[in-house]
Amino acid sequence: MNYNLFDKEVYINRRKELKENIDNGLILLLGNEDSSMNYADNCYPFRQDSTFLYYFGLDMPGLAAIINVDNNDEILFGRKPSMDDIIWTGPLPSLQDLASLVGVESTRPYMQLESTLASAKSKGQVIHFLPPYRPENKIKLTEWLQIPFAALQQEVSLPLIKAIISQREIKAPEEIAVMEEAVSISADMHLTAMQYAKPGMMEYEVAAKVEEVALAANGRLSYPTILTINGQTLHNHYHGNKIEEGQMILMDAGAENSMHYAGDLTRTFPVGKAFNSKQKEVYNIVLNALNHAIGLLQPGIPFKEVHTQACIKLMEGLKAINLVKGDAIEAVAAGAHTLFFQCGLGHMMGLDVHDMEDLGEQYVGYTDTLKKSAEFGWKSLRLGKELKAGFVLTVEPGIYFIPELIDRWQTENRLSNFINYNELENYRHFGGIRIEDNFLITPNGSKKLGKHLVKTADEIEALRG
Repeated sequence: MNYNLFDKEVYINRRKELKENIDNGLILLLGNEDSSMNYADNCYPFRQDSTFLYYFGLDMPGLAAIINVDNNDEILFGRKPSMDDIIWTGPLPSLQDLASLVGVESTRPYMQLESTLASAKSKGQVIHFLPPYRPENKIKLTEWLQIPFAALQQEVSLPLIKAIISQREIKAPEEIAVMEEAVSISADMHLTAMQYAKPGMMEYEVAAKVEEVALAANGRLSYPTILTINGQTLHNHYHGNKIEEGQMILMDAGAENSMHYAGDLTRTFPVGKAFNSKQKEVYNIVLNALNHAIGLLQPGIPFKEVHTQACIKLMEGLKAINLVKGDAIEAVAAGAHTLFFQCGLGHMMGLDVHDMEDLGEQYVGYTDTLKKSAEFGWKSLRLGKELKAGFVLTVEPGIYFIPELIDRWQTENRLSNFINYNELENYRHFGGIRIEDNFLITPNGSKKLGKHLVKTADEIEALRG
């Protein structure tokens, strides 16, 4: 069992703040259950719900909680360990002992949760719940609250979603400390890959070494590792290729530490000892865009503007090597950059690598007045709103040469006033480059999280040599 917890006062104060931001009713927070992989007793590695962790900290299956705003009551629901449980897993703490660790006084058996909700509903109490993403929790809510399965998403509590986002998006000092640890473990994972990878290896050999680093630090992967010679595929989790001289490896990998806070870093490095001239040119374009974006990070600037400025910097670099033409600002306004940079510049990060994404990107990354775009390229920007001190986010510009996308645009003669399609043919099999670091927004700017990880082409080549 994981008893890595902040001081109980942290959880007490978090719940107190949540209650102050919800006018009335009953807040239902479901923990996660074990989830079967291919038969009942062979389960996926357990991962607790992040919002439950934030307010109650207890990292084990079979728990749920109610916060009754109307009478200031807090109840932890769980199951008494059976002798079978003890035989198979060893001695387990009582529910009361668990509750005391996080400052909760009242406990009840899990089987009483349904009747507790029914009683509240019969009294006309509002029952606030979050968007469920696990099938077992969807089934429970359907049965307990008598809501049709298809209507669950329409019945979630928007006031609760917004209250939790406003609280979780600002990282407290104790959270920043453990996030530094997670990002540093992630940096070690990348350093290991750059030191270990050699021509002739398989991608999965390198990926195995990367995961070993996370496990050896009492962590785990914060998301499935992207480690590929086909960097033009943005989320490429396939690891079955042999790596060869002249190719590049794009590795996007991060660790989740023992308290489940995430890191998320990307580096692109040559399979051999050095980038070729074309690879180094494009690498430096991406690095310049990254550094430009970092320089803009501060409270008050909309992250959508940081994204826009990074895109302009990418287009200026691509113009310098004759892949695009015209004014870079006009090119970005027309969407020409999305041929090369199809995703967003970054996202919030915390207990989830895409922090609170289960609560809805439209609420986490945007506001009532700044809506998420539906346009190609822009729709993948997960964070657009003004930055605040205490935000933790990623910055990850990239350039991707996707043959199928290039062919479609060229066939349509799309934005040919900005794109040099004839010259672009020489980059058809180039792949992709992405560089990513993690940042805390401070009152006066930003701070990079985690230990130093080589980033310039010269640093990487020195390490590879």
